[in-house]
Amino acid sequence: MKKVLQDLGFAEIENLIHSLGEKKFRAKQLYDGLTKGKNISDINVSPGLRSALLEEYEDEPVKIEKSFVSSDGTEKFLFALADGNLIEGVLMKYKYGYTQCVSTQVGCCMGCKFCASTLGGLVRNLTAGEILSQILTVNALHRGGGGEKRAVTNVVLMGSGEPLDNYENVVKFLKNVSSPDGINISPRNISLSTCGLVPKIYDLADEGIPVNLTVSLHQTTDEGRARTMPVAKKYKISEILKACSYYFEKTGRRYIFEYSLIAGENCDEICASELIKLLKGRPCHVNLIRLNEVEERGLKSAADKQAYKFLGLLEKGGLSATVRRSMGSDIGGACGQLRAGYLKNKD
Repeated sequence: MKKVLQDLGFAEIENLIHSLGEKKFRAKQLYDGLTKGKNISDINVSPGLRSALLEEYEDEPVKIEKSFVSSDGTEKFLFALADGNLIEGVLMKYKYGYTQCVSTQVGCCMGCKFCASTLGGLVRNLTAGEILSQILTVNALHRGGGGEKRAVTNVVLMGSGEPLDNYENVVKFLKNVSSPDGINISPRNISLSTCGLVPKIYDLADEGIPVNLTVSLHQTTDEGRARTMPVAKKYKISEILKACSYYFEKTGRRYIFEYSLIAGENCDEICASELIKLLKGRPCHVNLIRLNEVEERGLKSAADKQAYKFLGLLEKGGLSATVRRSMGSDIGGACGQLRAGYLKNKD
């Protein structure tokens, strides 16, 4: 597999152009073309430069293999990588614009029982440019350019993979996607979801990139959490809360807890009371999620009535909380469902 040119920021592109003996203005031509989602072969540069680049870099590191449109307008994409691996992403339409959910790994090794991404384990990490190219490709599809003309306005790192398990590539992606030279999506419009890799939360807090930190909680006790999340055996809830407090101190950004409502598991009055005791007074928000059921996992989602009853209990107890709008469930909206189904049918 060749290298990915989209891994490089503008200054690195300038250095590359200089090393190839090309004129300085070629760097902006090349970088602008990449930012608009163009393949190297389609960018207006000299034939000699194009040929030199194609010898070393992938022409199209990420392409749309298949796409599906939900009845609610949500679009789901199966992306093919240059090495033949598959990842997926989702584009959600809101009044304020498009939010794109991107993957950070091919598969995942975290083993969360409510997620289809982990069914085949971790294949490999994505490079920073492969993560960015998911956005550039979808942005181009919707005729968005860089800057104010972009179609994608918000990004969530909640697709396949654990972002903090691919730390260096994800941090480079965050710097590149928020660069004023490129697509320029503000860190405040980017959310990063983690299952709770405590040391990396501290590292991220020290990076100076104030993205919205979202932590998968899903339970109020370590024992309960360990039933569905193997990572809970390594990091306790108390350690996660301490790391989140540090993140708030360093960034000033309120953190978010994801809480998937699993029938018979975590959404009765006792659980609500425990969650209130755990989080009340903290600068956080609770995002209640009606589970997108994964056939292989056997977990069932709480009914809508139960979800809103649970929400009412949290609000009455003084927590900031919402029930996440369910989107794309008719096209396999949960992480990893589309890829897992495609690979299963292919076999």
